[in-house]
Amino acid sequence: MLDILAAATMLFLIMDPLGNLPIYMSVLKTIEPKRRQIIICRELAAALLILMLFLHSGQALLDFLNIEQETVSIAGGILLFLIALRMIFPQPGGVMSLPSGEEPFIVPLAVPLIAGPSTMAALILLSNQEPNKMVQWSLALFAAWLVSAVILSFSGVFHRLLGEKGLNAIERLMGMILIMVAIQMLLNGISIYIRSL
Repeated sequence: MLDILAAATMLFLIMDPLGNLPIYMSVLKTIEPKRRQIIICRELAAALLILMLFLHSGQALLDFLNIEQETVSIAGGILLFLIALRMIFPQPGGVMSLPSGEEPFIVPLAVPLIAGPSTMAALILLSNQEPNKMVQWSLALFAAWLVSAVILSFSGVFHRLLGEKGLNAIERLMGMILIMVAIQMLLNGISIYIRSL
């Protein structure tokens, strides 16, 4: 149970739904509210499908590419660290944009905002480290996705409650926690590599 909770928390932090709220709202602001909810549900379902496929085929991909566990851990740690830095020190102008009125499909709301490279790296790491716990990792992924889905579905409400400054503060806090997770992944990978020498 603790494994599921820890993995779900890590995946939730990487998905960063609170940090993605302003992006979701800016991408969908020109679309009517009823249609907006349909798009959010469709994009979230697509993200879950992509992530589940990645979780269950990640080990096969590693075997095919002949990549060791410590390599994934070190690479995942570096990637998460860079993502966390961007959460703490956001770039001006946002992450991505669409022409006004254009309806997004898969990109950018499903991939890379929810099913991003850092989430995929974390899933490969989980499936590679303990492949006998795939049911637990699937439950953890679903739990993280479900909480993210609820937050993004009520994007308007959260934005009104927290305000722009509140959302920015929460995103930076999540970034700080994610930096600690990233450094731990990096240290784990380095220690496994040193032991294997």
